[in-house]
Amino acid sequence: MKNLIYILMVSVFLFNCNTSKKTTTKNDERLENLKLNDTVKIANEAIEYEIIIIEPGFNFWLASRARQRGFYSQQFFETKNILYVNEWNQRVIQPQRFDPNLYELRIDYQQGIDYGYEVNYVLYNYFIYFQLTYNQRLGGNIPRI
Repeated sequence: MKNLIYILMVSVFLFNCNTSKKTTTKNDERLENLKLNDTVKIANEAIEYEIIIIEPGFNFWLASRARQRGFYSQQFFETKNILYVNEWNQRVIQPQRFDPNLYELRIDYQQGIDYGYEVNYVLYNYFIYFQLTYNQRLGGNIPRI
């Protein structure tokens, strides 16, 4: 957690030290705003489930590097998410083996519950972002974007 705060402070410092002004397009401005907004909240109000992700850079990564919605099916996301959640939760309960700063909280994701496309999409992409950013392998394979 300390590393996360330190990275955030360094990112803010570097971002504020930018002295050159560039001509930006609306898309560039939107991506820049995403860099500053580190909280992603996705809710499926119909079934009362939500994801709250507080991770510097994830929102920007989701908008700029993740596959667009509709590229993969909900079934694909559900299958991958079950594997990733199981591995994540195993690492949470083994802090002597895995960095407890990376694996702090258990994820309550159950097979057979329809969380909806958006919740599955964001969760899957967070796992991909997490693996690429922190050089972790949750499924044994190199994550595919």
